[in-house]
Amino acid sequence: MKTNIQLIINRKPEVIKRLGISKATFHTRINQNLLPPPISLGERARGYLQHEIDAVIAAMVAGKSNEEVKLLVSDLVAQRKLAA
Repeated sequence: MKTNIQLIINRKPEVIKRLGISKATFHTRINQNLLPPPISLGERARGYLQHEIDAVIAAMVAGKSNEEVKLLVSDLVAQRKLAA
């Protein structure tokens, strides 16, 4: 199932700045499944899909619980496999 999402990749410093959180909090949220994990851009480079980060921010703005955000992140990661 292909989607028409424009794939924009952001690097970690950009995402951290958008979220307004520390590096430690950023990694904690990824480990807690409150943010989607990065994708590989090469041997040592990683990036984050902008539409996934946007979706998490929108859920936070909407007041979703951590459990609801975790479900969203799980769905976003699952969609990666379907988009290929």
